[in-house]
Amino acid sequence: MDHSAYGIIPAYLLARLAESGRFPRAADAARQTLLAGRPTFRARINLSIDEQGDLVAELSDAPNRTISDAQNTETLPGVVVRSEDGPAVDDVSVNEAFDGLGATFELLLGAYGRNSLDGAGAALDATVHYGVDYDNAFWDGERMVFGDGDGEVFRGFTGSITVIGHELAHGVIQHTAGLEYQGQPGALNESIADVFGALTEQYSEGQSADQATWLIGAGIFTDEVQGTALRSMLEPGTAYDDDELGKDPQPAHMSDFVQTTEDNGGVHINSGIPNRAFALTATTLGGNAWERAGLTWYRALTGGLASTANFREFADATIAAAVDDEVATATRAAWTTVGVLGDERRSPAE
Repeated sequence: MDHSAYGIIPAYLLARLAESGRFPRAADAARQTLLAGRPTFRARINLSIDEQGDLVAELSDAPNRTISDAQNTETLPGVVVRSEDGPAVDDVSVNEAFDGLGATFELLLGAYGRNSLDGAGAALDATVHYGVDYDNAFWDGERMVFGDGDGEVFRGFTGSITVIGHELAHGVIQHTAGLEYQGQPGALNESIADVFGALTEQYSEGQSADQATWLIGAGIFTDEVQGTALRSMLEPGTAYDDDELGKDPQPAHMSDFVQTTEDNGGVHINSGIPNRAFALTATTLGGNAWERAGLTWYRALTGGLASTANFREFADATIAAAVDDEVATATRAAWTTVGVLGDERRSPAE
């Protein structure tokens, strides 16, 4: 499997870092990273007291998490170090991965009634301490895998809940629309993963759309890097601007769509356009983004979307999936703002 495919760090950023003179350890780690390349059903009991003072027990779906340690090798899955019923351990990365998997499960279940990635209780597996100074985190089709970063440019990847939510969302996409990982369908694949990464953080923190940062991967850069995150959904192209890493290349409008044969046709770059459409929809509607905007995007993803869907087709699908007229209006306006849809209020002469 090409580990760079679903990795949170795009190959173009690693390639730029590989040439760095300012960060020699990170440059070596980036070069190594570029070269490197189930379901068990569980339930939990929820206890409550009804109006008559009687104890009520209800069964609900529960996650089934297993965290393994690759012990700085590139052999998967590694040694099991924490399972669902086990206590926290001394390894921070293990506990962060365990909690992040749980947070993603809770978003899917609580907001969309989805029991894990496949909707049928699939186990959530992850491996930490993959490789030596490995500068990425990725979904390999079966599990989450986390590198520790090089320490000069990237910190460990388990500390970002948006990274974990993003990578697990690739599993949801895999089990639903199965969007092709090339060109516009691939950029939609990346964008939808960012949407659920951001929503995982917001749901976990109880943040409204206005309170959210809309940043993906905030905190994974060290203090040596001039940047706040890997991507900004609300303001694509502004997440970082560093002498060694360059400037965030994401466009915010179709007029700046990047035509390239690299990055599977720009899947990590052009995802900025649908990212901004979602963030604009959510902030226009206000309240909790996972409720109306998020549900609309989830319905579009799971409602028979073609694996080859382009931006326009997905925009149409979200409008059709809107939960009410207000959401449909906000959604259409957002896709128009980023140039995917035309402004139908203008006459042809304009």
